[in-house]
Amino acid sequence: MSTQDERARQQLIDLAAEFYEQFERGDVPEMTLPTRTKSNIEYDEESGVWVYGDRTSTRSANSVRGARKLLKATYTIDFLVRQLEEGRSSTLRELYYLSESWDADEAGFSDQDESNQLIEDLEIVSDVTREDFHMRPEESGATLMGPLELREQTRRGEREIHCQKDVGEGGYQIPNNPDTIDFLDHDIDFILCVETGGMRDRLVENGFDTDHNALVVHLKGQPARATRRIVKRLHDELDLPVVVFTDGDPWSYRIYGSVAYGSIKSAHLSKYLATPEAQFVGIQPEDIVEYDLPTDPLADSDVNALESELDDPRFTTDYWKEQIELQLDIGKKAEQQALASRGLDFVTDEYLPERLGEMGVL
Repeated sequence: MSTQDERARQQLIDLAAEFYEQFERGDVPEMTLPTRTKSNIEYDEESGVWVYGDRTSTRSANSVRGARKLLKATYTIDFLVRQLEEGRSSTLRELYYLSESWDADEAGFSDQDESNQLIEDLEIVSDVTREDFHMRPEESGATLMGPLELREQTRRGEREIHCQKDVGEGGYQIPNNPDTIDFLDHDIDFILCVETGGMRDRLVENGFDTDHNALVVHLKGQPARATRRIVKRLHDELDLPVVVFTDGDPWSYRIYGSVAYGSIKSAHLSKYLATPEAQFVGIQPEDIVEYDLPTDPLADSDVNALESELDDPRFTTDYWKEQIELQLDIGKKAEQQALASRGLDFVTDEYLPERLGEMGVL
């Protein structure tokens, strides 16, 4: 067992021991966690990311519902400890199904959202990530393409990969735990995180990664933790600028927010996952106006989301206030691929070079 695995195992055992100590003292067992809501995230000046504040909630056995939650936590801790001792791993989906075979019916999960949330709870109280518990999400399929040479650990040993020369057009698939990767060499000038697969393919087909020494990271929509983690590592360890290129709608702005500042759901891992220096390159609401892009009207849900973002501490800058208010005013949204209305090469020959030049990245 590695040192990292042993630490994760011991943290879990200590957590279970705390429950037993509460029993021995005659106390009602409980587990205290930060409240995971927008109103309980605050800006951490030192790290430059958004983290949970002081508000907490308690899982207590003083009610039937609370007792069930702690029972499920205890069974899950036992499972995770055994998994680490055996050198095994499992997916979040498998954990949900495995609980159906546990000897206490009340320990089983009603749905996967419940088991996912419990794993997040255990991350918070143990200060260990789910990757170190050997818990994997379902495959995200996120990839990167660019002038980066790395070494990764596989079940068959180490292998070295160049993320242009040694991969197909699909690129290098990011592993579940990017901390097993060593960066060996690179010619990268900046990292370009792209929301959609269609735009990622356009950039690669047009040779944007080669022409501009860019590492193109496909976020595949809302980015998985592994994707955000590798972006942060690349930025921090190789001192590379990061820019995020998404659709022009409120949900895509939240994709940028999760890369730059962290998400409300995983604010306990912001220092591990978020890259606060990341910049937003577009599609901006002002691009919709300036380039007269094909658009769709904002739905009621879009309007509500934009208005919510005006109160979201991750979007309180003058820039975001101006862009969001402009979008509410024009009542339109646009996809990345709307830039194709000006030709298939417009995004790589004009839009991105001009925007990145204005931002000081190119």
